[in-house]
Amino acid sequence: MDVAARPPAPLRIGRRTFEWGTRTYVMGIINVTPDSFSGDGLLGDTAGDPIAAAVLQARRMAAEGADLLDIGGASSRPGHAPVPAEEEARRAVPVVRAVREALPEMPLSIDTTSAVVAEQALDAGADLLNDIWGVGPDDALARLAAERGVPMVVMHNRAEPRYTSVVGEVLADLARAAERAIHIGVPAESLILDPGIGFGKTAEHNLAVLRDLGVLASLGRPVLLGTSRKSTIGKVLDLPAHERLEGTLATTALAVAAGVDIVRVHDVAANVRAARMSDAIVRGGWSETETQARGGGE
Repeated sequence: MDVAARPPAPLRIGRRTFEWGTRTYVMGIINVTPDSFSGDGLLGDTAGDPIAAAVLQARRMAAEGADLLDIGGASSRPGHAPVPAEEEARRAVPVVRAVREALPEMPLSIDTTSAVVAEQALDAGADLLNDIWGVGPDDALARLAAERGVPMVVMHNRAEPRYTSVVGEVLADLARAAERAIHIGVPAESLILDPGIGFGKTAEHNLAVLRDLGVLASLGRPVLLGTSRKSTIGKVLDLPAHERLEGTLATTALAVAAGVDIVRVHDVAANVRAARMSDAIVRGGWSETETQARGGGE
């Protein structure tokens, strides 16, 4: 798996510019839900203050090296109960506002399929739309991204995991979705593509996509990968969600080798270290002087 020779043009997300191809960036996950598959939903403990907990988590992730944060107020796990837009906004939007105030330089993404929630989140300080149904028929989020001039993640998904050739069909679906977003008015350079590991795919499908991650670069857009604590890792290793860190780190290292631009993770510190080590091997550019300046030793 080779890193793409010609990375996409840099993209400004919030106050930061992302130079694709220089390294793999790390996106931290903040779930403001009671039913996250990974067990990290901040509404799990009803006695606590989810906004304060989210800000604390955001600060910790920033200190651990997160390059951007993804905030969501509705679970997308298999079998999840649908959440009305009003409830999703009630959960997520105050967190976006609070994290924006606490971390003014940190790029923030809103993970939602609702244009109503997305618009409120943008008003509260979000910089990026993350659409897990980016290949679906509803183009409301793409229209919002075009109207507001913000970048968006287009993720692959299907209602049923039926494929003749999963890798080829994922590529084709993402290419069509990107073309539609561009036609609506989203600049090509503002699109980030996600193959949707764990969405509308069996474990075998997910492994096939991971095996061929490098081909996603043929679409000419930055690639985001979300494998953190996913069920495919659990099935391969026969482990529950809270014991899937090592499996996640393996996919992060492989993602860097394949030229993936962003990895979306729950465990920021460990994944930042894995990505930095993998980047030093794959892309080069490491110097001992820089490590010593950060306080590193033998």
